[in-house]
Amino acid sequence: MGGPRPYYELLHRVGFEETNLVGNVYYVNYIRWQGRCREMFLLEKAPDVLEDIRGDLKLFTLSVACDFFAEITAFDQLAIRMQLADLTQTQIEFTFDYVRLRPADHGERQPGTTTEEAVARGRQRVACMRGPNTDTRPTRVPESLRKALMAYSAPPAARSGTASTDGR
Repeated sequence: MGGPRPYYELLHRVGFEETNLVGNVYYVNYIRWQGRCREMFLLEKAPDVLEDIRGDLKLFTLSVACDFFAEITAFDQLAIRMQLADLTQTQIEFTFDYVRLRPADHGERQPGTTTEEAVARGRQRVACMRGPNTDTRPTRVPESLRKALMAYSAPPAARSGTASTDGR
């Protein structure tokens, strides 16, 4: 079982500033965490793409969604797990699983183990574009990003469909 995980994982400890007056996490933070997870993936797995973004490559978010299953509060430990759901010539779709991590009860499991609870699931679709702000046009997903993403491809049953070849 020493193989690579089928997802890229970002660990996050929820802070008070991410909660509302009731004490649960304000919904917009889930979307922020998707962006942060995507950024850290680029930094760790495709740093040359970050340099390309400093040039004229743009990653436009076309759509974003999040379904909530359970509330989380300050100091909860989360794992945000990103997978590739779809990859076309010019677009990428990611899924994000938000998992609360808790130390397991010693009576039920071995000390040092963790239980996991799914608290939300998100999706995000981005388009690769190039050009000045007044004339951006779709461009191919950079090859280094394609290669980095393939290690985190969701199993076919978990994808929204098969990769299309229509240029999206």
